[in-house]
Amino acid sequence: MRYFSVLIILLLPAQFYGQPVQQLTLGQAYQMSQKNYPAIKQKDLIRQTASISIDNLQKGFLPQLTLSGQATYQSDVTSIPILLPGITVESPSKDQYKLLADISQLIYDGGMTKEQKALQQQNAATENQKVEVELYKLKERINQLYLGILYLDEQLKQTELVKADINTGIKRVDAQVQNGVAFKSSLNMLKAELLKTDQRAIEVKASRKGYTDALSLFIGQPLSDNVQLEKPVTVVMPDAGEIARPELKLYSEQQKLIGQQEKIITAKNLPKASVFVQGGYGRPGLNMLKNAFDFYYVGGVRLNWSLGGLYTKNKEKEQVEVNKRMVEVQKETFVLNTNTQLKQQESEIDKFQQLIVSDNEIISLRKIVTDAAKAQLENGVITANDFLKEINAEDQARQSLITHQVQLLQAQINYQTISGKQ
Repeated sequence: MRYFSVLIILLLPAQFYGQPVQQLTLGQAYQMSQKNYPAIKQKDLIRQTASISIDNLQKGFLPQLTLSGQATYQSDVTSIPILLPGITVESPSKDQYKLLADISQLIYDGGMTKEQKALQQQNAATENQKVEVELYKLKERINQLYLGILYLDEQLKQTELVKADINTGIKRVDAQVQNGVAFKSSLNMLKAELLKTDQRAIEVKASRKGYTDALSLFIGQPLSDNVQLEKPVTVVMPDAGEIARPELKLYSEQQKLIGQQEKIITAKNLPKASVFVQGGYGRPGLNMLKNAFDFYYVGGVRLNWSLGGLYTKNKEKEQVEVNKRMVEVQKETFVLNTNTQLKQQESEIDKFQQLIVSDNEIISLRKIVTDAAKAQLENGVITANDFLKEINAEDQARQSLITHQVQLLQAQINYQTISGKQ
């Protein structure tokens, strides 16, 4: 059993027996979630793919060896119908054999290899930026969970304040019941309200645990049930008008990739030159008048220029320009939508700032009324039910403040995330 227990511990993921995180900031949550997100593994795969492709392209300048052979039989051969005294010219055999080795060294390919390597590098940069875009979108999910936990924490604090007020009322009514100046039903009413408040705290704690567990999965680290989240400090500058989203860099990389494709079109339509050496063995050799097996070789310079691509070159470049314009339109659309979202967030920020000012005024007035109700309850001027109404009214005012404060924080963080400054 001891060995079995050790085996179970070793097989458990680290997050299950690691030290739970006790404190966390929003920035740390971003970093942890991006490191833990499966998409991050694509970056290394993209790098490996680009490296392999470039290595293969570089090998195009290595000497190329080709081996070939053939055996043929033909119905007729070349003969010389001239008879010279003392001279016999033997005709080649109708069965002929050839074994050939061709070594070719590319010396100029019109810049095709260079441009293809640049294309692979630019393609890798574009794919990497796509991963960055996906990782940035992860921030929106982290924002929801992180701010949700902060909101529930404020709810718990408010619950404790309500419980404190109710307990104060219970003590005072209990004393009145003992002195025979209040009914026990009033005391029971307050105790029932205290139990309802306890139930509310249980619900809030359960919701907080659900949010905490979800956040723990995203960051890949165990979180303590009582983990303390630091309230983010937001600096919003609505007038800056600057967008720093990774999508903009992606559009730029895509434009570069399309531009590199245009260079490939030019390079593939240029001539290619190479030097070669051919060595062979067969019958006949290079001397057609010698009907015997022989070794031979040929060396020289080879020039290839395929002109078929010139027919489609202009249309291919037109297609490249169309692709560039498509990316530019996508970029303009993204910028327009992003600026629209920023304007909406600016409006939300202004709205919640005004509501918070009003909330604080309402709470101040409700606090005065609640304090007066406490004194009135103690003096038997109002009933326990009237007292609870005032407590609940102040509680609702504070709940509104908590909600508006978190909504303001969320709007500010959303603004920063949308603009790319988070």
